[in-house]
Amino acid sequence: MLDELAQHYGVAPDYYDVWGRRHVVADETKRAILTAMGLRVETRDAVQRELAAWSEAPWRQPCDPVLVRRIGASPGSWSFRLPVEAAEDRTVRVRWEVRDEEGSLRHEGEAGPDLAPVEIKDIAGRRHARFELPVPTELPMGYYDLRARGLTAAGAVEGRLRLILVPSQCYLPARLSHGGRTWGLALQLYALRSAANWGVGDFRDLSDLVGWAAQDLGAGVIGLNPLHVLKNESPYYISPYSPDSRLFLNPLYLAVEEVPEVRESAQAQAILADPTFRAELDLLRKGEMVDYDRAHRAKMTVLEAAYATFREQHLREESDGRWAPAGERGQAFERFVREQGEPLERFSLFQALAEELRRQDPRVCGWQEWPEAFRDPSSLAVASFRTAQASRVRFYQYLQWVAAEQLRTVAELGRRLGMPIGLYHDLALGSDRSGSDAWASQGAFALGADSGCPPDAFAPDGQNWGLPPMDPHRLRASGYALFVGLLRRNLAFGGALRLDHVMGLFRLFWIPRGFPASAGAYVHYPHEDLLGILALESVRQQAVIVGEDLGTVPDWIKERLAASRVLSYRVLYFERWDDGSWKRPNSYPQQAVAVVTTHDLPTLAGFWAGRDIEIRSALRSGQDQAAVKRALDERQKDKVRLLAALKEEGLLPEDLPEETEPGPLVTPGLCRAVHLFLARSPAAIVLATLEDIVGEVDQANLPGTVESHPNWSRKVSESLEGLKQDARLPLLAGALWTTRSLKARG
Repeated sequence: MLDELAQHYGVAPDYYDVWGRRHVVADETKRAILTAMGLRVETRDAVQRELAAWSEAPWRQPCDPVLVRRIGASPGSWSFRLPVEAAEDRTVRVRWEVRDEEGSLRHEGEAGPDLAPVEIKDIAGRRHARFELPVPTELPMGYYDLRARGLTAAGAVEGRLRLILVPSQCYLPARLSHGGRTWGLALQLYALRSAANWGVGDFRDLSDLVGWAAQDLGAGVIGLNPLHVLKNESPYYISPYSPDSRLFLNPLYLAVEEVPEVRESAQAQAILADPTFRAELDLLRKGEMVDYDRAHRAKMTVLEAAYATFREQHLREESDGRWAPAGERGQAFERFVREQGEPLERFSLFQALAEELRRQDPRVCGWQEWPEAFRDPSSLAVASFRTAQASRVRFYQYLQWVAAEQLRTVAELGRRLGMPIGLYHDLALGSDRSGSDAWASQGAFALGADSGCPPDAFAPDGQNWGLPPMDPHRLRASGYALFVGLLRRNLAFGGALRLDHVMGLFRLFWIPRGFPASAGAYVHYPHEDLLGILALESVRQQAVIVGEDLGTVPDWIKERLAASRVLSYRVLYFERWDDGSWKRPNSYPQQAVAVVTTHDLPTLAGFWAGRDIEIRSALRSGQDQAAVKRALDERQKDKVRLLAALKEEGLLPEDLPEETEPGPLVTPGLCRAVHLFLARSPAAIVLATLEDIVGEVDQANLPGTVESHPNWSRKVSESLEGLKQDARLPLLAGALWTTRSLKARG
């Protein structure tokens, strides 16, 4: 019975690892995962009750919660269920209406009498019938509210269905869908240096870089790290892949002095003119690492003053204590708050609550440690806090508004300058269980489990990323509301979105809390529905979708992603044949983004010098030195193989020293040759990381470390001003632009 229940809820009974070995999932793991989904499975009787509940659940509601159908395919049908006596089967009438997202009536219909039920089931001693009705065919793609009313001699039964009509493929610009190609820069925004920023790259820096890259370098895309909200507290709360929320932007990226209210605020201007404050900013700029805590405090100090000015000049207090907009800017803010709706309300409420409760007790970290009355966002205590702290909640809404303003301005600049893609954003797989997403949408997450991956060559013990997975069944029951919200908000500011660990649309490796990573199991997701919604939001936003499909990915998943026009993510380091030799450019697919490296892998200079091997050896003091030597020897062979691949393409650089064994340094010519190697591929997009271009040796993140390595903190060695004077970038850009403008080799 346990196996049957696990199967119903998508828990895979086994899996094959990267070496082809089969792993059978233990009963203990199945029970723990089902428990994390909210089921009671501690005894045989409990499992039997859950099986009965699963079987009866669809019959206890007239309509399914959601139906996703592809435009152009067979429209299919939707189900309506109701209790009915056998003698009444042919008397049933079903009436329905379909309204769009604006509430406008788009279709209405009626069926019956003489409807024939397609299925009969006894539920709690009462006969129920299921009828199949046609999906309207004349509706365009989009989200619809279908409301139905079933009529029998005994009375009426009402039901509601979320109908989602989707395209079969994601968006791809005509220029790229017909063999065209582009190139761009990839960077960690926080790592940018400039004469004006406050020790962390900001949206003004990004604007400067976009303008320069588009006009002077011919770049068509700028790839960014996730810009999600973080707590901005080192070292545990700074990873862009473990955010507080994936729905909203990190205010740390605000160019504070560009906020209109900062210029209008006498208090803000006084802070900025203060010699002690200016000295603090100088120290932040000069630092080799981003000091998240100090930079965040500095920005909040000035933004608090800006918000006070905004309240004074652009909001007015009503007699009932509420605030109303005053003037055009106040109205723009109110419009933003209204459009963002409940997600922004709950996010801002969470931030205000967390701030207050940590002020009372600095030891409080996550909402699970809050007083119980505040753990439920719909509680009376939370509502009372919202009323008492309305101004503070508005402050966090204000921060999101000005951040969205600045980022939207950068995105519009890219479009205005003719970049075919523009900003390329990154959506993290999940968010921190102690953060606002988990608090605001507790029903959508399995908080008793973590997501990760099984053992492989990269992580022999498996990986636990510490991120609570979304529950696929609760997600579907909500009409995929959270998934839609995530896509909309992350597609709003650019022309491309990369989905981290895109296999999570199909299956995700769940690890019960307290279990080792090796004791997890895959849980399957409704991938056809999710791919359809992804395509719908992509087409609506005219944005390219990229799937990070590294690691062990079954062929059928790759084929399904390709059919949905999700671009594959191809990393040079991994594009090898079985004998270790590098694949040639013409072996890359056209529907792909090609890169040399990623944030979790060594930079090109670090790879060439074996820096990653040396660092891991230093961190593992007891590591066998013979194993380290073997790794370095294998790296040397990899370098020889790569040079051979470059030679075959006629790309061996002139500045490469004549040596029998390649040396430890990457010359500008070698860096250019490696990128030209990728540029010759049919891949629609090639990205060059800023760190590779300037020859950085250390990588952004060393997986498996937190305090022992400065992850997500290292700045680029050159400032933006210096980069514009550096000959390496325009030389590489010119070569990439020329190569990408030519037809790919067959």
